[in-house]
Amino acid sequence: MALFWLSDEAWAAIEPHLPKNQPGARRVDDRRVISGIIHVLKVGSRWCDCPADYGPSTTIYNRFNRWSQRGFWVQLLAALVDAGVVTKSTAIDSTYIKIQRAAFGAKGGARRKRSGGREAAGPRRSMRSPTSSAVSMR
Repeated sequence: MALFWLSDEAWAAIEPHLPKNQPGARRVDDRRVISGIIHVLKVGSRWCDCPADYGPSTTIYNRFNRWSQRGFWVQLLAALVDAGVVTKSTAIDSTYIKIQRAAFGAKGGARRKRSGGREAAGPRRSMRSPTSSAVSMR
């Protein structure tokens, strides 16, 4: 599998817009983590399947999740559009077209329905088996 790495030009455009002086532990290499995020989004794999070259998969996921909640990706795209690096129609995340593994047939999903012919015929009409009544008389 080919890994994705940000080019020097792309990194030069992105780096000035990264959040600085954030509280918490010292951040690991931002270029490596952002390359990992883009790799997972491009390939469409699960976060836990992110190659170890990008660092721990939990770091990759947590950074993407936290920055998504803060609106960082939208701000970054707007800044890159203003700088003329990308066009406004560029999409960072195309996961909206992917379907989750359990989207069909999972618990609480589609249930078996009676066929239209059976429903039109009404309730079942069946006779009791003569052997079942004989067994119950003993």
